[in-house]
Amino acid sequence: MQEIVDAYKLAVEQTKKKIKEDISKYLETKEALPPFNQYAEDRMHYLEQLWVNVWLNKATNSVSKKAKKEFLAEKGFDTEGVDRKLINRLFRTEIREFSPFDVNGWVDSEIGKAPEKWQKMYDRARKNYKERLEAEKVQQQREKNTRSIVEHAEAVFHDHEMLLYLLTRHMVSQELKKDMAQGKKYKRIDSFRLEEKLTEIGPFSVYDYLHVYEFFDEFTGDIHKTNDRGRYYFEYETYYYPYERLIGSFLLRESAKLISESLPGELAGFFVGGDERPQNGNYASFLIAEMAEDLSRDFLERIADEYMDDLINLSDIPFDPEKHLAIYEQNLEEAKKRQAEEEAKAERQAAEEQRMLDEVFGVEYRISSVRNVNYVLHIGETNTGKTHHALTSMMAASSGLYLAPLRLLALEVYDRLNSQGVPCSLKTGEEEKLEPNANHIACTVEMFHEKDFYEVVVIDEAQMVADRDRGFSWYKAITKANAREVHIIGSRNIKEMVLHLLGNADYEMIEYTRDIPLQVEDKEFSLRNTRKGDALVCFSRKQVLSTAAALQGNGHKVSMIYGSMPPETRKKQMQRFIDGETAVIVATDAIGMGLNLPIRRIVFLENEKFDGTSRRRLTSQEIKQIAGRAGRKGIYNTGKVAFVSDIQRMKRLLEAEDKPVNVFAIAPTNAVFERFQRYSRNLGDFFELWEKYQSPPGTKKAELAEERSRYELIEGTFLESKFPMMELYGFLHLPFSAKEPQLTEQWLQTMEAIATGRELPEPPIKRRNLEDMELTYKAIGLHLLFLYKLGMRTEAIYWERMREQVSDGVHEELNDVGKSIQKKCKICGKPLPADFPYGICNECHSHQKNRKYGGRKFGKMRRSTRRKPQ
Repeated sequence: MQEIVDAYKLAVEQTKKKIKEDISKYLETKEALPPFNQYAEDRMHYLEQLWVNVWLNKATNSVSKKAKKEFLAEKGFDTEGVDRKLINRLFRTEIREFSPFDVNGWVDSEIGKAPEKWQKMYDRARKNYKERLEAEKVQQQREKNTRSIVEHAEAVFHDHEMLLYLLTRHMVSQELKKDMAQGKKYKRIDSFRLEEKLTEIGPFSVYDYLHVYEFFDEFTGDIHKTNDRGRYYFEYETYYYPYERLIGSFLLRESAKLISESLPGELAGFFVGGDERPQNGNYASFLIAEMAEDLSRDFLERIADEYMDDLINLSDIPFDPEKHLAIYEQNLEEAKKRQAEEEAKAERQAAEEQRMLDEVFGVEYRISSVRNVNYVLHIGETNTGKTHHALTSMMAASSGLYLAPLRLLALEVYDRLNSQGVPCSLKTGEEEKLEPNANHIACTVEMFHEKDFYEVVVIDEAQMVADRDRGFSWYKAITKANAREVHIIGSRNIKEMVLHLLGNADYEMIEYTRDIPLQVEDKEFSLRNTRKGDALVCFSRKQVLSTAAALQGNGHKVSMIYGSMPPETRKKQMQRFIDGETAVIVATDAIGMGLNLPIRRIVFLENEKFDGTSRRRLTSQEIKQIAGRAGRKGIYNTGKVAFVSDIQRMKRLLEAEDKPVNVFAIAPTNAVFERFQRYSRNLGDFFELWEKYQSPPGTKKAELAEERSRYELIEGTFLESKFPMMELYGFLHLPFSAKEPQLTEQWLQTMEAIATGRELPEPPIKRRNLEDMELTYKAIGLHLLFLYKLGMRTEAIYWERMREQVSDGVHEELNDVGKSIQKKCKICGKPLPADFPYGICNECHSHQKNRKYGGRKFGKMRRSTRRKPQ
């Protein structure tokens, strides 16, 4: 109740204040003092309503909900569970008659019965009224003066714009000359941010700049604060910014001077001008400053487009309006001629560049229609025997070449042919196994050479022609294979693209369908439901290892497959699954690339993958490629597929019709480099030309991101000058992961050793844990890439053996992967299950919550409602 009483007192005081304000407003326009009774009669209803309004608003806003409910309860209302709005409505209704304030009585006793007070109120109201009228009159005159000054200023800016520009131009010319003489030039950097330090490279030269805007892009050496979409940050300052400030300040000062000198006498004292934006509230000055700012931006753009030598030559000529106007007009005429010459030169350069592009690149990517080759297309779903039939034809031929997307598949075919009595050699970028009397070769697709003839060539996984980085290797193999017969293996969505690439060539198409149907399970999968013959698919090495560790911890014998695993290890892991030594396989999507295993069920542990840029949902083709590995003829009559969530959507994607591949990737070839060398032998020029080249319709260019990145490490160094361009590009193109800084450093050290004639540095051998051994395997692989490229086959044999030992170590480590990746609580160090989703154990989490909330059992409450991890 006390809250209501306090609110009542405040409402009474506010009402009295408003009554006095009303009296003042009532009296101010009266020529003579009216009797008080006249006021009371005229304003009676207003005063009565005034109290009600003030009281209801004050009571509603100042009284708490609890006090309102207590008040209503005393009135017999049950407010438990009642909506807040309804409580307020009831309260306003019931509080209306709470001790009404007698407004008319108070006015009569306070003012009506005190004539001298009534008179004082009248005198004060009239005085304030007259002062307000006088102030309004002054304000009106001020506004009139402001309009007159602004109109005059607009006329000055219009009539004297050329004079102001000539003055500004001359001032800038003097500043440019000074900066050219005294400033320091810094090396250009890609980002203005402060991560990279500026490097001084010498003084400025006028001859380095055709237009002024080119100089404006140079760094001053200072740092300034700027903002981007509301976020402030510091960056290196360019000359654009000080000249922007300089021109703005100069133009404001000069324009204010012109305006002041030409103002009529009655306005001269009213205008306050200067070289800074005024701060004294003079509105005319603010408007003029805005006009000067707009004009200064225009002047800055005009000056930036002028020729640097014109302004430098102007700097020593004393300012004379007529003389400078003549010079400016002469400069404009000369600029038109120079611009026309520049445009003509640019057109010639563009035509020359286009001719170069056509000559260097154009012919390389046009599909040839003249071929004396028989093509056999094996088109169909995964796990339908396509590769088996193609290899059968190759094995029956007198010579053959198998092109694989993965080193592992090349190794698999190498073993298969040799085991069946067909001598076969193996060639990859980092490995060679040359068998005596072998006329067959299994290799990765990048090892293809169009000049080598084979009776039969087999090209596997042809849908990879669409891959932005590697696709061109398939394009070359499909269109330039030198053979009597070429077998092309691919998914259904590649059929139209392959036929397009073959042009008018003769072909036979064999289409394959699965004998074993795929069946999607209706129930969401859980690790508890893992069974013999399952292949669990996820999309990162970390997830493969943690899942395998969880399964091993539950008594399952597990094989693993992931991209960075050594192929020899992968082969052993697969063989253990084939031989029944392990019951379950956990793999990345690498399992979908030609690996034939006795898999009962494919389980997708994730519906999304990271594609190098962002996480995205799996595509229909990706799901089909992986799911197609389920079911093995003669072992399982049905291939099963399971998902952990969103089953119906994933099932629709699995069953959706394939979207045809409609583009293929293109990349530089030796022939392209040979033609380019007629114009330049600089790789930087080549990368720039490749960027400008518009690939033909139906194609997409390889980004060459890793090659560019490696080139930046050696650009301008002695290494660049030590190698012929094509040889240098070959080293840049070596296939190793740019995500491993140690490998990039190893590559750089090896390049330096080759350039200086020193012995190649040996890769570091580390065996402390699984990660070390996998990185060691990659380092040896990179070393082997160099050895084979340099023809150092004897040394390569030693390192192949060393790499095999490391691969064996990886295999052994994977037999108990739980120890390798054992997860521990970050706080207490307690071992955690491999699939535990958090970094700290439940007990430490509970203690943290208890401390945070003062000992209350929030930790247990929150854990009890948390959804269990899938």
